[in-house]
Amino acid sequence: MGIIVQKFGGTSVADVEKIHNVAKAVIKEKENGNDVVVVVSAMGHTTDYLIKLAKEVTKNPDSREMDMLLSTGEQVSIALLAMAIQSHGYKAISMNGQQVGIITECIHSKARIVDIKTEKLQKYINDGNIIVVAGFQGVTPDGEITTLGRGGSDTSAVAIAAALKADRCDIYTDVEGVYATDPRIVPNIQKTDVISYEEMLELARVGANVLHPRSVETAKQFNVPLRVRSSFKLDNLGTLIIGVDNMEIYKPVAGVAADSSQVRILLSQLPDIPGTAAKVFGALAKNNISVDMIIQSLASNGKNSIAFTVDADDLDSALNIINNVKNEFNSGEILIDENISKVSIVGAGMVDRPGIAADMFRALADNNINIKMISTSEIKISCLVEKDKANNAIKALCKEFGLESEEMAVVKGDLPNV
Repeated sequence: MGIIVQKFGGTSVADVEKIHNVAKAVIKEKENGNDVVVVVSAMGHTTDYLIKLAKEVTKNPDSREMDMLLSTGEQVSIALLAMAIQSHGYKAISMNGQQVGIITECIHSKARIVDIKTEKLQKYINDGNIIVVAGFQGVTPDGEITTLGRGGSDTSAVAIAAALKADRCDIYTDVEGVYATDPRIVPNIQKTDVISYEEMLELARVGANVLHPRSVETAKQFNVPLRVRSSFKLDNLGTLIIGVDNMEIYKPVAGVAADSSQVRILLSQLPDIPGTAAKVFGALAKNNISVDMIIQSLASNGKNSIAFTVDADDLDSALNIINNVKNEFNSGEILIDENISKVSIVGAGMVDRPGIAADMFRALADNNINIKMISTSEIKISCLVEKDKANNAIKALCKEFGLESEEMAVVKGDLPNV
């Protein structure tokens, strides 16, 4: 007997019928001889509704009060799911983040988990309970309620699995697993049976919406096996996410993703002196604004330009900060480009495989797609293209790297027994 952590998103618990379906999936795992901890999101579009409600009250709601408000959504779904499990004759208890002891940073709206107290969880498990935990939330050391931001429920589930040393964490969603790209763009794309943490992490970072990067980072750090599974096809094992050492990837590219949620900011005529870039990005970091792609131009006449991308939601805050930097350096104008999409290819098999970048650039050029910026890592190449060219870029790259074929990866021996 082991511990399995299951996570169900908002669409999986959107109404009473679906809540009972989730209860059956949870009970099925319990009947397999495992102890079960379930992490759930708020029902359906509850979070969106609460945000809308807050903005009807005030255009600029206080972040602390927003956390207080949004944390209520999950409390509804955990109580209802616990009741549904109990109605099927099984012991269950619901717990919010504070009751569990999910300790976070003292940051509202996008806090990170720093510790999870497992004493209560273990006690209820030992008493035979199925535990239903509110995702997306925690509490600071001094008792302030916080939320974890995007992907918070996924992160909650993986962190709890790591803290309990669970055998596996299953993320249930409305898709059957991880695909090489969005099936809505390339309908005949193949589902991946197994993928590495490293590849999944990069895909999540560059726009694949199946898992949030923070949840994959946590799984990789604590070596928690993940499965991405369908809430509606419970017999489908979905996609297993494990360490790259357990698999041999024959295809150099495992997936293609696009992210249209970023904007590009260009700050021109900056002084070409030490510390300029540190001043720009230090100010952004101090205000919890993450920067993705960065390019600094070749200096001319003692001046240069820096272009970088940020999430569109952070644009207003970033502009306020960059304007202060502009005034400090007496630099040139600030240019904003919102007509961009970041298209990326990802694959652990790209390491030591020359020519992958050239193949990517040629495929885009053959389809008349211009590249605005480029960034690379060992297992990822990203290009900024015009937003309306993103889907064509995805199709071209899937064709170029054979991702419409059935064979995605070959595993050494059998898959791990998870």
